Amino acid sequence: MLIELIISLIAGYFIGCIHGSNVAQYLSGVNLKEAGHGNAGASNATLTLGWKYGILVGLIDIGKGVLAIILAKYFLNHFTSLDAEQISIFLYLIGAAVIFGHNFPIHMNFRGGKGTASLIGIFVAINWKMGLLAVVGLIVVSLLTNYLILGVFFFYFAFAISALLYEPSLWPFIIVLFLLLVAIILHLENIKRMKRGTEPTIRSALKKKKGPSV
Repeated sequence: MLIELIISLIAGYFIGCIHGSNVAQYLSGVNLKEAGHGNAGASNATLTLGWKYGILVGLIDIGKGVLAIILAKYFLNHFTSLDAEQISIFLYLIGAAVIFGHNFPIHMNFRGGKGTASLIGIFVAINWKMGLLAVVGLIVVSLLTNYLILGVFFFYFAFAISALLYEPSLWPFIIVLFLLLVAIILHLENIKRMKRGTEPTIRSALKKKKGPSV
């Protein structure tokens, strides 16, 4: 079991290191780590290069979360003798590894994104009904408040509640709470800017036209 866990965590981390921002940089010539707020995620891609690049980066980062969980489910169900509770814990740990790979990628000197898009992919792949409902909630909360960060935190809470209600043990819930703590730490600057009124809003992002067309 320990060997399977180590292999899964390493694989999850390196899948997480696949960054949509690298594709955006190849297409646009703009390094998102040196532009905007210096974040290699979909939100900074939108604010810096426009919504088309934001969607591109987001889809890639969501896709790797989905891919990691699908591969993990296949591997754990066909090549291990783990029970349902153990598989559940493994999936959440692998998801956490993907998030850490995205947030702290080895090829970016451990300075990547903030993991929201990848978390969406992970949640949807684990529980697609609750995941899609949470995505709708993220969009609604973000639009109503005009701040993406508030929608992001709603999504984390929805994921935590889903883990608490539908998983066979408490460990997935604890893992999601840990990821929420990491997200809060990574979003501290966003929180401070929001309090000062300088955090970019959803409306400003949707109107953004800077950058070459995809």
